[in-house]
Amino acid sequence: MVITHENANDVLQETFLRVYKSLPNFKQNSTLHTWMYKIAYNESIRFLENNKKKYYISLDDVSDKYLDNLMEDDYFDGNEIQLKLQRILSKLPEKQRHIFQLKYYDELKFKEIEAIIGVNENTIKTSYYAAVKIIESNIHLVDLHAIENEKY
Repeated sequence: MVITHENANDVLQETFLRVYKSLPNFKQNSTLHTWMYKIAYNESIRFLENNKKKYYISLDDVSDKYLDNLMEDDYFDGNEIQLKLQRILSKLPEKQRHIFQLKYYDELKFKEIEAIIGVNENTIKTSYYAAVKIIESNIHLVDLHAIENEKY
């Protein structure tokens, strides 16, 4: 969600601090796994919001800024298609992007995502499958543009 390895480390550190401090408040209404994911999700959102305020730019601009730095990240070992996917994801609405990331990258069940972000499971499914359609169509468009540009 926060794009770069360095930012993920910062969020991870804050997540574990919050988990440690909040452990006595864990009520076992969900699994420990889901509870920790919810904390990590909230820390990621908090991180993005703080950067938005810090630079006085929109959350989409923050995502663009991180994408620009992604290729320079020593830990990014992705290929061109993965970079295209990140660019497409950065254009999705924030909530839809988060749902896609939780399902696709973290391989969470829809029910787990519901517990983490507090959105109805059917809404999550609709949002996820809409994101998949957008990604599929845009991946092909990006590839077609690359092919057309190579012709000229």
